[in-house]
Order: sequence, then C-alpha cells, then structure tokens
Amino acid sequence: MKRISLILALVASSFLLGFTCKTIISNNNKKAKMKKVTGIGGIFFKCKDPKAVNEWYKTHLGFDTTPYGTSFEWRDIDDSTKKGLTQWNPFAENTKYFDPSTKDFMINYRVADLEALVTQLKAEGVTIVDKVEDSEYGKFVHILDGEGNKIQLWEPKD
Repeated sequence: MKRISLILALVASSFLLGFTCKTIISNNNKKAKMKKVTGIGGIFFKCKDPKAVNEWYKTHLGFDTTPYGTSFEWRDIDDSTKKGLTQWNPFAENTKYFDPSTKDFMINYRVADLEALVTQLKAEGVTIVDKVEDSEYGKFVHILDGEGNKIQLWEPKD
C-alpha cells in the first residue's frame, strides 16, 4: 500500500512540476515572441554633398530622388494589399540629426508597437534618446545601441 501511495505521489508531483515548468516557459515565450522590429524603414547616411549624391544615384542607379532622397515602395508579405516604404536619404556631413552618435549612418527600423517596445527597452536599460513623437507618418523615437549608434524606431501609419 505504501508503494502505491508513493507511486501516486510521484506521478502527481511530476504532473504538477511539468505543468509549472510549462507555464513558466509559456510565459517567457510570450515575452520573447513580442514582435519588435518588422523591417527596415530607412537608411540614412552622412556625405559631403547630398545633392551630388542624390544626382549620382539618380543617374547611375535610377533612383527617383528628391532633396530628401527617395522612397522604395513594397508590399507586405502577409497581406499584399498593404504597402510599405523604405526611405533612403543622404544627409550633410555636418548634420546634428545623428547626435549624440558620432557615426556616419543611422538606420530606421519599422516596429509594430512602439509604445510597448519603448517600455520594454527602458526596462532592459537601453538608452532612449528622446520622447516618442507622433507625426503624420507615424510614431518615432531614437535609441542608442550598445556601441552608441543612433537608431530610429518607427511605427508607421500604414
């Protein structure tokens, strides 16, 4: 009788331990599965003469440039009715827009839920450079990566 009781206790304990582990793993996976970056929204870089660079890319690579660079339109892989844009833009080499980074480039990443991501990044100790800005194009914020590269996060109004 003691043996059956011991076996039942072990089976019950194993079940409870397994359920507890599954719950913990499931909760951790929910946090890890938060969709952060969904794509590249733009590539920005410093150059000596943005106007000349725009013209070079227009002439040699067929970019349809304006004083603000160009936009590449594409369709969402999961829903082809949704369009997206990736911006390409040269900046003057003395621009302060990339500050506090001293690098010559900045990448804009598209995100799905900027407010939630900023909250998570703050909790993880990531440097948030400014406040979330809401514009006609969507929400923006700037952060610094581990090497001090300024990154722009963008939740577009698609």
